[in-house]
Amino acid sequence: MNIDELKSVANAIVAKQKGVLAADESNPTIMKRFDSIKVESTEENRRRYREILFTAAGIERNVGGVILYDETLRQSTGEGIPFPSLLASRGIVPGIKVDQGAKSLALYPGEKLTEGLDGLRERLAEYKRLGVQFAKWRAVIEIDERDLPSAFGIRANSHALARYAALCQEAGLVPIVEPEVLMDGAHGIERCEAVTGQVLEAVFTELNAHRVLLEGMLLKPNMVIAGKKCARQAGVQEVAEVTIRCLKRYVPAAVPGIVFLSGGQSAEDATDHLNAMNAMGSHPWELSFSYGRALQAPVLAAWKGQEVNVGAAQTALQIRCQLNGLARVGKYARSMEGAT
Repeated sequence: MNIDELKSVANAIVAKQKGVLAADESNPTIMKRFDSIKVESTEENRRRYREILFTAAGIERNVGGVILYDETLRQSTGEGIPFPSLLASRGIVPGIKVDQGAKSLALYPGEKLTEGLDGLRERLAEYKRLGVQFAKWRAVIEIDERDLPSAFGIRANSHALARYAALCQEAGLVPIVEPEVLMDGAHGIERCEAVTGQVLEAVFTELNAHRVLLEGMLLKPNMVIAGKKCARQAGVQEVAEVTIRCLKRYVPAAVPGIVFLSGGQSAEDATDHLNAMNAMGSHPWELSFSYGRALQAPVLAAWKGQEVNVGAAQTALQIRCQLNGLARVGKYARSMEGAT
């Protein structure tokens, strides 16, 4: 494990005004996205779509890293340039999703545990050879108003996250640790804060037990938000204040960056919340983004699978990257939407 290299890569991903483009949708997930614009999810269409994303002009100013899917990692541009090489040539760190999805947790109805630890050491070594410098593993934490998650469900997912993170650092890769408390359901923001705190406490207990170098990792948590079905939805400032309060209680200052997931928020809401947190002043860690849908939804809507729309699709990505870059330093305003 090269400690200096891990630190350098982690800090490069969350450098000033930069964040992560999550382009690691599995084939079933990208199929749903393509279905929404009536595009067939063939291997070539998936390759072409990712090529449109990765070749958009100027995104390296606001994108420090890109998370790839296994298929995408092995694909190339129309000119034959492997995607990891293309990204690296633009100063963007290539990464990879390594978990194999969340499955039902045996004897714990309603809860899930992410799989993929079997054979992970060997897969990480291969990914390193292919040019990857960081990896991501997502734990899914189901939440309701009272019973979910269980203490065991939290512990099991935290343990798996820590084992993954330790294997990454052993292989010389920066782990992005993603414990996602879902925003589905009718729970309020208070319940989300309580559960998010429990999850973060358990995650860092396990990371420390596994000797994970905190300075050589990134955290990808949910923002603290009420469930989608909750009657009272908190305003932007309340979400920012509650999220920061929770993070300061449980996330060590040694962690260089927090790259929030959007978790089903609209592109505008995800940017607005990130901006409000950064506008509050300095924090112990860089507060950044690792958005999938919140960066890509406007791109898909503009592209529609038609080559004539590639320019418009890339412009849509450029705009969202620029706006989130501004949110990284607290200088975004909702009024900028549609005016960039």
